[in-house]
Amino acid sequence: MDICVIGGGYVGLVTATGLAETGNNVQCAELDPAKVAALNAGEVPIFEPGLDSMIESNREGGRLSFTTDVEGAIAASEIIFVAVGTPRREDGGADLSAVDAVAETVAKAADGRCVLVMKSTVPVGTNSRVRRIITGLAPDKEIHVVSNPEFLKEGDAVSDFMRPDRVVVGCDPDDEYARDAMRRLYHPLSLSADRIVWMKPASAELTKYVANTMLAMRISFMNEVAGLCEAVDADVNDVRMGVGSDSRIGPKFLYAGPGYGGSCFPKDVSALVQVAREQGVQLELASATDSVNQRQKGVMLRKLNKRFEGNLRGRRIAVWGIAFKPRTDDIRESPALALIDSLLSEGVEVLAHDPEAMESARGRFGDKITLVDEPYEAIEGADALVLVTEWRQYQNPDFARIKAALKTPFLLDARNVWATYALTAQGFEYTGIGVQAR
Repeated sequence: MDICVIGGGYVGLVTATGLAETGNNVQCAELDPAKVAALNAGEVPIFEPGLDSMIESNREGGRLSFTTDVEGAIAASEIIFVAVGTPRREDGGADLSAVDAVAETVAKAADGRCVLVMKSTVPVGTNSRVRRIITGLAPDKEIHVVSNPEFLKEGDAVSDFMRPDRVVVGCDPDDEYARDAMRRLYHPLSLSADRIVWMKPASAELTKYVANTMLAMRISFMNEVAGLCEAVDADVNDVRMGVGSDSRIGPKFLYAGPGYGGSCFPKDVSALVQVAREQGVQLELASATDSVNQRQKGVMLRKLNKRFEGNLRGRRIAVWGIAFKPRTDDIRESPALALIDSLLSEGVEVLAHDPEAMESARGRFGDKITLVDEPYEAIEGADALVLVTEWRQYQNPDFARIKAALKTPFLLDARNVWATYALTAQGFEYTGIGVQAR
C-alpha cells in the first residue's frame, strides 16, 4: 500500500518505519528540511532501541523515504497518517493547530479516494472537527477519516508497534472502505490473533487518554502510599508485591518513585481533565493524579533538605539519570529536571550523567550544570549521589568506589533499586522512596 505519514517526530518515525517493515511503500513527510536531510543521510534524531537499524534497512530496501514535499506525498498515497504534535496549552488542553493545518493540506492535496488516519493523541471530537474542515474545503473529495491512537512506550516502541497488545480503530460502522483499508493495513500485525478493536471515533479518542490516565493514576497512588509507608515504618516494595499479586490488580505501574514524566502522561492527564471540564464533567481522580505527581517531583529535594538540615547552598550534588525513563533520550517533564532546577535555585553545584540524554540536557541547562561523560566523574567530592533514572548501568555499580569518591556517603535512591544491597552495613546513609534499607 502507498502510505504517507505526516510528522517526523517520535510517533511518526516509529509508525512510518513499522509500516514500511511490513512491506508498504511509505513516505514520511516533514516540514523541517534539516530533519529530512539528516534522516535521508541515515541520522536518526531520537534514541529508540532498534529504530535506527530498521530505518536503515527499509531505506535501503526502497520502502521508506523522507520528504519535505507534504502535498506530493499526500497526493501519492491511499492512506495518510497524521502524526504531528499536540502540545499542552496553558489551560491544560491540547493545541490542535498542527492537526488543523494538516487537515487543510490534505483537503487541498488529496488526489482520489483515501483514508486519513488520526495517529496523533487528540481530544474527543477531533475526528469530527477534521471532517468538518475537509468537508468545508473539499466537499466532493472522498476522504475517509479514521481514529487510530498510538500506544507506544518509549524504550520499547518498535516492539510495541510490531507486536501490539491491541490496535484501536475508531471508524464509522458503515464505512466499509475505511474498515477494509485498516484491516488490510494491520493484517501483518494480526496473523496470530485479530488485534483490531473496532469502535466509534469518539470512543477511540477517549481510549487513549483514559489508558494513560489510569496508568498514571496507579503511579501517583503508589507514590502516596510510599509516603505513608515511611510514616508507619512499612516498606512500599513489600506492599507492592502483596497488592500486585492480586490477579485483579496485577504488578505493573505500581513502583514508587520521583513521579512520572515524558511526553504522554503529563500532557494526556491534563488534556483529559480539560476535555471533561469543557463538557461540564469533573474528573476528580484524574485531577488528583496530576496534583500528586507535581508534589512527588519535589520529594528528592525534600529528602536532601532533610539530610542537610536545609543547608544546601554551596554543596555539590551528583545526579545519575536525566531522561524521564531508561532506554530513551527524552527529558520532557522528567523528574530530574524539577530536581536540578530546584538545586540550582538553592545555590547547589550539580554534576550529572545520563547514557543517552546528554545532548538534550545540554540544550536544556547549558553551562548551568556540569555534564560528565562517565558516571563516576560526577561523584568526586560530592555531598550526595541521587539516582533518578534506573538505567541498567547504574543498577549494580561499584559501591566501594562510590564511597571513596563521595565527600558524604549519602545515597538518595529515587527508584529503590539499591534498597536490598545492605548499604548501611557498607557505611552509607541510604534513603529510598517508601522503603527500608536492607
